[in-house]
Amino acid sequence: MSPRRTLATARRVLEQLRHDPRTIALMLIVPCVLITLLKWVFDARPHVFQSVGAALLGIFPFIVMFLVTSVGMLRERTSGTLERLLTMPLAKADLLGGYALAFGTVALVQAGLVSVLTIGLLGLDVPGPVWALFLVALLDAWLGMALGLFTSAFARTEFQAVQFLPAFVLPQLLLCGLFTPRDQMQPVLHWVSDVMPLSYAVDAMNKISAHSAVTGALLADMAIIAGAGVLALALGAATLRRRTD
Repeated sequence: MSPRRTLATARRVLEQLRHDPRTIALMLIVPCVLITLLKWVFDARPHVFQSVGAALLGIFPFIVMFLVTSVGMLRERTSGTLERLLTMPLAKADLLGGYALAFGTVALVQAGLVSVLTIGLLGLDVPGPVWALFLVALLDAWLGMALGLFTSAFARTEFQAVQFLPAFVLPQLLLCGLFTPRDQMQPVLHWVSDVMPLSYAVDAMNKISAHSAVTGALLADMAIIAGAGVLALALGAATLRRRTD
């Protein structure tokens, strides 16, 4: 893996994003709109927003980044861009590393905007430190990006890439502990949720909402989220094909 080639790939991806205002709006504005709608939906029951707002602060960026990166990488293959790039001295790790760096930069901005909006304007009150909330939101966006890059290898069309959203993300959404505590689920569902990375994203946000201090359990959740993202990128590099036939 070459740092120079990785940075060159990241610059190319960021330049493409700069000329695609709709994608930028999807990544930066849509999560803010969704969390604002959630606040308004529970306007008459503010305690509900205080209960689930932190968890959804991590879930919305995860979903958006998953969708954008899975379709974006597939577009690289179907347009022939990936095939041309891989005929050059560019390793798969350089390509995915550049994508991760570019979208990670966007995720940093996204997490900052959503965190400031939620805690500042929308009045979400969390006992834990704000920097921890921001870091978990960033890790959740990073995880969605990494899983999107990985799953794009199994799609042949953009429509198939979008199909991974209900097939791969929605089961995690149902079992992550957002709707009911995971330890109150059927044992088999609890076991399944233990291997789903989004469960640890919600657990981390719940810990920040419940404790004023950074606990070892919170740091463990953060490490699992980050590790799952690294694993997804490694699997993505191993399964990356030059093109989609």
